[in-house]
Amino acid sequence: MPLDTPQTADIPRSLTGSERYRRPVSSPSRPVTRLDKATVLDALFAQWDAIGDVLAGFSDAQWQAPTPLPGWSVRDVVAHVIGTESMLQGVGTPEADIDVSTLEHVRNDIGVVNERWVRKLRDLPANELLAMYRTITAERRDALTAMSDAGWDEITATPAGPDTYGRFMRVRIFDCWMHEHDIRDAIGRSETNPTGAPAGLALDEMAASMGFVVGKLGRAPDGSRVSIVLTGPLGRTINVAVEGRGKVVEDFGEADPTATITLDALLFARLAGGRTNLVRHGDAVAYGGDEDTGKRVVEHLNYVI
Repeated sequence: MPLDTPQTADIPRSLTGSERYRRPVSSPSRPVTRLDKATVLDALFAQWDAIGDVLAGFSDAQWQAPTPLPGWSVRDVVAHVIGTESMLQGVGTPEADIDVSTLEHVRNDIGVVNERWVRKLRDLPANELLAMYRTITAERRDALTAMSDAGWDEITATPAGPDTYGRFMRVRIFDCWMHEHDIRDAIGRSETNPTGAPAGLALDEMAASMGFVVGKLGRAPDGSRVSIVLTGPLGRTINVAVEGRGKVVEDFGEADPTATITLDALLFARLAGGRTNLVRHGDAVAYGGDEDTGKRVVEHLNYVI
């Protein structure tokens, strides 16, 4: 289901559309994520601009090109982004012409909502779809810029579980950044220098979920110290200590990692988002220390649903 929602998400299933994400929730038991509003919004707006720049001048064939997301073309990805931002502006979810829950690539309630938007906009001419994208992102810029600091830090239901609205907007950067690369993959126009604030914050969002990936999905043994070493222009190291559960840490003190995984940062992102697999890129990942644990973690990097 193409949304890039963490498997840890706890979104009330009784709610639909924008209500899912704007309903205040009680304080979560885990620490919340407080992010600088200006930093996040500058990156989110830049990411929206980047998608618009890539789409400008597309031919009909490019708009219809299949993306790595099953069942979705480039135009469907754009429709999805439009739908999500529209819901966050309070627009109701449209009805679909079929029962979209029966489609093979729709696997949950959020997927149903996404697919309704995709089908609603599927026949819209490409120039109108692009104009609609620019209009809704402009409306979102105005709304987010006007949001108070209290609203920004309010605890709400987000795709990553109860957290601040600011954290939700970092998830939006991750989602839109991933979709930019879905579009680029579809037309064979890869980013030659995938750096900048949106990429950095997208990786911050992914790094925040690596405790869950290493400890829960990858079943790293208790006491493990796993270092995910990302290389390339977006290089960084993500350290996860497993003590009952996986937790992202700054370092391991004076201890060495028990397992090391080394791969390109963009490949890490595509694996984490389920856009590619180890069959195609297994030789591009290197392991050190406890190789069995390292391989198991990489096999379960796809943590979104």
